Amino acid sequence: MNAYFLTDQGKVRNHNEDAGGIFTNDDKQILALIADGMGGHNAGDIASEMVIAHMSKAWQKTSYFQYPEDTENWLSQTILEVNNKIFSYADKHEECNGMGTTVVAVICSNDFITIGHIGDSRCYVSNTQGLKQVTEDHSLVNELVRSGQISKADAEYHPRKNVLLKALGTELNVKADIKTIGWDKEDMVLLCSDGLTNKFQDEELLEYIRNEQPLSTKVKQLVDEANTRGGEDNISIAIVEYDDTLEEGES
Repeated sequence: MNAYFLTDQGKVRNHNEDAGGIFTNDDKQILALIADGMGGHNAGDIASEMVIAHMSKAWQKTSYFQYPEDTENWLSQTILEVNNKIFSYADKHEECNGMGTTVVAVICSNDFITIGHIGDSRCYVSNTQGLKQVTEDHSLVNELVRSGQISKADAEYHPRKNVLLKALGTELNVKADIKTIGWDKEDMVLLCSDGLTNKFQDEELLEYIRNEQPLSTKVKQLVDEANTRGGEDNISIAIVEYDDTLEEGES
């Protein structure tokens, strides 16, 4: 598998509250992560970094996952653990009161991928059929779209677009949405924060990730273009491609 991660502060924010990475266990299975923190002062940074630190450390202790039930249980339990860890930390540190973060995580094995998420950071899968978003945003505007109150086009410009209905660490025992799907050679998994998806239509994302450039170049092109289009938010991208090599990206 070939994988690459990149995060960027953007053009407007004075610091980066996103965090993420690509992590490999001893059996060469991959865990890709992105967390988009929120909260006053530097609390968003703390929340997102706690996710990456906890989950990457737990991943290093894993051995080969053969069945989807095992990856689903691990992802569900590990996200629940870090949720409660963030909540407890915020409760003990007044300056971090109310902090939280999104999380989107994917475990990639040879036969399947397992995705877990909370919030509005997304997972897409690109295959021979095109590009498909496989997570549902836990956001107010997505709920309005799902219930038919507004259109997808309206959602793009809704004044409360950034309001989350569910976030990691804001209360005890928040559970992630978990699903497993199959994948094949040359399929790609894209994880990203809303600093990217607010700047691209799905068709554009597909063009970028399916061009003939090296994976690292594709990721950097997406970040550069998001900044060219305004860069109002932090931008994070992780792509895992099903092939026979592993190229670990920068964090």
